[in-house]
Amino acid sequence: MLLSIDSGNTNIVFAVFDDDNNLRGQWRSSTHADRTADEFRVWLGQLMTSADITAADITAAIIASVVPKTLFSLKTLCWEYFGCEAKVIGDDGVDLGLEVLVDRPEDVGADRLVNAVSGYQQYGGPLIIVDFGTATTFDIIDADGNYIGGVIAPGVNLSLEALHMAAAQLPRVGIQRTEHVTGKNTVEAMQSGIYWGYVGLIEGLVKRLSDEHGSGITVVATGGLAGLFSDATDCIDHSDPDLTLRGLLAIYRKNS
Repeated sequence: MLLSIDSGNTNIVFAVFDDDNNLRGQWRSSTHADRTADEFRVWLGQLMTSADITAADITAAIIASVVPKTLFSLKTLCWEYFGCEAKVIGDDGVDLGLEVLVDRPEDVGADRLVNAVSGYQQYGGPLIIVDFGTATTFDIIDADGNYIGGVIAPGVNLSLEALHMAAAQLPRVGIQRTEHVTGKNTVEAMQSGIYWGYVGLIEGLVKRLSDEHGSGITVVATGGLAGLFSDATDCIDHSDPDLTLRGLLAIYRKNS
């Protein structure tokens, strides 16, 4: 079985695929740069046991990380607990099967490249991938499957937290879709501003990117909040929360 690890700024997602490419289990942990391999082992081992997966079942691992400080512990986890040397996105010898056609390819986050691989494999190109993570990113993949650039905006929850921190009389609120755009109280007004404001941001950027790269471009949303926003606009063609994990699986299969 393959252990896939997607280490983001907010969460680390662990997933196990069997030899038939079926997803056997998926678990999420808050990202803490100082968490040790032993701590990951105790936490993950208990969850795997509940899914009838043992450490001996894991024969390979692959990691995509945008948090360099977590990488050592995750690689150590794979080696000491599962007995395998993890492939790492960005390392020499790991072929993604695409070209990164930007000024500084090394600056593009591993998760965005994995999404590009997965998106092109699943939907073809050209493609816009909107990822609702700590940042909200828009990545462009051309008709040949190459990564050609993108847009980075503040994430939804990051914007909510900044609003609360910067304004003394504004409370901390959760993100949710409001029935009306006009809020009748402070909480509703904040939720409407964030939710419908982000819908406007998505629609506006998708339109401008489509104008720039040609009509007929497919738009795919991924990340934890993809479903919440996909239902609010017609500019998103597909909502695919497992896009990154399937990309890690595809890259591992290509390189194994």
